[in-house]
Amino acid sequence: MAKILVLFYSTWGHVQTLAEEVAKGAEEVSRANVSIKRVPETMADETLQEIGGLTESPYEVASPGELSLYDAVIFGTPTRFGNMCSQMRTFLDQTGEIWANGGLIGKVGSVFVSTASQHGGHETTIASFHTTLFHHGMVVVGVPYSCPELSGSTEVTGGSPYGAGTIAGGDGSRTPSQREKAIARFQGGHVASIAVRLFG
Repeated sequence: MAKILVLFYSTWGHVQTLAEEVAKGAEEVSRANVSIKRVPETMADETLQEIGGLTESPYEVASPGELSLYDAVIFGTPTRFGNMCSQMRTFLDQTGEIWANGGLIGKVGSVFVSTASQHGGHETTIASFHTTLFHHGMVVVGVPYSCPELSGSTEVTGGSPYGAGTIAGGDGSRTPSQREKAIARFQGGHVASIAVRLFG
């Protein structure tokens, strides 16, 4: 069976919600074994509490060294000025040994995001994240236009052919829409199906 990891960081829960949808989509693919984990928090506890961030999560914290145990990794991050968040960057900066050993070469990589606004950097965050995946030799996968929710303009929606996404609103009050969740589930299923063909 292809082993798939959905690895995320979430400040207020938006990316965690998408991670759960991505995992649901991946779990629908036969011969896919799916896990959800999170990267360690680097923000001080008091700061996290002051901003109303997540202080608890049901998901286990991953270690950088375990990434090579999976056939596919689907990364989720909030956007910080058009780039991944510092927590995810710190995690990935600790994967030098895996890189040196070629531990992710040929594995499948994909990315989903959350931003505060509609034009807050969905695509730049994912595209810049891809740079790290390319350096690791990963096979980078997005969301093809066979996903019906990518088309249409009747509502504000996160997500693009680069990957699923949600718009949180400036105060974090907007939760992922059904359309955004559907794109996330599609991405999970699409990545899992490719991983199964390669490794399953």
